[in-house]
Amino acid sequence: MQRLVGLCGLLAAGCATVPPLDNPLTVRAVEENPALIAPVTPDANSYAKLWEHVIDVLDDDFELKPPSRYAGYLESVPRIAPGYEQPWKSGSPDRRERLIATAQTVRNTAKIWINAGDRGGYRVYVEVWRELLDQEQPIRAIGGAAVFSEAPTVDRRFDVVGVESSAERNWIPAGRDYAFEQRILSRIRARSNDCR
Repeated sequence: MQRLVGLCGLLAAGCATVPPLDNPLTVRAVEENPALIAPVTPDANSYAKLWEHVIDVLDDDFELKPPSRYAGYLESVPRIAPGYEQPWKSGSPDRRERLIATAQTVRNTAKIWINAGDRGGYRVYVEVWRELLDQEQPIRAIGGAAVFSEAPTVDRRFDVVGVESSAERNWIPAGRDYAFEQRILSRIRARSNDCR
């Protein structure tokens, strides 16, 4: 018994363990934000192609506000982020952000700027902002009321179902979603290969 306790003490102290690796985490390739996309032949058509590719990538995930090609700015309508309960919907590739979106209502808004590069080409800058819904209690909750067998089993409230305005809701800014930005940038770069 004493030997077993002594062996456990040595293992806990770290004498018989393997030293840790220098870098045990996996490192993913990161797209620079803003990404530089340089066409082979810079002309008006290369900007038009890039603009269409950016719209094509962004409208896969978001509904867009009316864009302005000459301003080089795109903004999306805020969209409720899907959680793990909706795996078929595209959203943030980060597992932590998906878990947060499962537990609480989160919405994302994307903004993209396309500017001329300093040495030619175009700089594409992407921002995806997150906001959390602030509620005092869950919507349509019966605050702690007991349920009895004589209570009706069907909720027969006649409410008008529609889009609630964001003025009624309180949204708390929660920072940027960098993983979602990287996914959008990599898709823009992949689709704009023919612009180069």
